[in-house]
Amino acid sequence: MAVPKLEGRVLITGASGFIGSRLLEALLESGSDVVAIRRAASPEGSQGRSVTADYASIAELEALMADETPDYVIHVAGVTKGRSYEDFWRGNVMPTRNLLSALHRVHPKLERFVLVSSLVAYGPSSPSKPLYESDSRNPIEHYGKSKLEAEQALEQEAANIPWTIVRPAGVYGPGDVDYFNLFKSAAQGWNAFFGNRHREMSLIYVDDCVRGILQAAHQPLSVGKGYFLATGQPVTWEELQDQIVRAVQREVRTVDLPELFVSLAAVGGEIASLIDRKPRLLNLQKAKMGAQDAWTCTSEAAKADFGFEGEVDLVEGVRLTHEWYQANGWY
Repeated sequence: MAVPKLEGRVLITGASGFIGSRLLEALLESGSDVVAIRRAASPEGSQGRSVTADYASIAELEALMADETPDYVIHVAGVTKGRSYEDFWRGNVMPTRNLLSALHRVHPKLERFVLVSSLVAYGPSSPSKPLYESDSRNPIEHYGKSKLEAEQALEQEAANIPWTIVRPAGVYGPGDVDYFNLFKSAAQGWNAFFGNRHREMSLIYVDDCVRGILQAAHQPLSVGKGYFLATGQPVTWEELQDQIVRAVQREVRTVDLPELFVSLAAVGGEIASLIDRKPRLLNLQKAKMGAQDAWTCTSEAAKADFGFEGEVDLVEGVRLTHEWYQANGWY
């Protein structure tokens, strides 16, 4: 994967996560000078240099910015699970605001601040009508609303700091946990649908996502703009899962289950969270996302402004993802 080298120092948040770890690897391979911010409780990564900081402490972030004087800040860190909107605000909005505040006070001369947001900040699309950046932003659940609030904080509070927002569609690939259960189920001989067989979504392979982020950061035309990132045309859940079954090369039993099962499992997740106060991957918020007919977008603006085009199609991306899961003992 050829990516543009960002000259100067790059400060990256969320480098231990799915997208962030691949982004860190790509930056290091390109020869960029990279520093990863990690929380004190997080282990030091095996790649590159890292420093610790508490996103809730503007003083700590100020000291960090004064010491490191980055040329680029790529803000990937965030939370996708939470029990309440407050959880998402603390994980997605507060760090964005505090990073900007620290930069304003001690290091406003930045080449670019890149916020990695999400398609969910716009909300669902209509079937066969993908979203464009000019469409209105109408998130429908806590995660999307917090991503939108983080975007708005950047748009309103960045002042003289050049910024760009990237909004990936559904990101899959080696190391992903969100789509992993589909691969695991296929490996165990099951291919289940929950009323979603014909619902549509846009996807992007993780390395294409990383390349799009870096292209956006590198391109002067992208200052003050936000972009969707997706590979190819939207697909249905049936098309995705068919490719997974082919990659796994296992005879499966395909079943169509009522969407009610998802709602019941979501209620169970809510009850479990009330008991142990831990967020669950499936809850009523996630069930609301899954009940929409389409989550699709177009990358035409990204192609026009910085030449973004997905290089890994669904067939290849699913194959590479399966091979990684298998090689790393995930199933």
